Amino acid sequence: MSGREGGKKKPLKQPKKQSKEMDDDDVAFKQKQKEEQKAMEALKAKASGKGPLGGGGIKKSGKK
Repeated sequence: MSGREGGKKKPLKQPKKQSKEMDDDDVAFKQKQKEEQKAMEALKAKASGKGPLGGGGIKKSGKK
């Protein structure tokens, strides 16, 4: 265990992934995911304009 061997070892470089060809199912799945993401962002934008939810009820001041 000399000084050179201490510390973290660098991982071996992984070979680059080859871009696999997507078939029709993969293309449809990606398209569906994009549409769902857009719908979620639209809902987030719509919900952010409103105030806090469920703010009713008895509020306690914490003092006695």
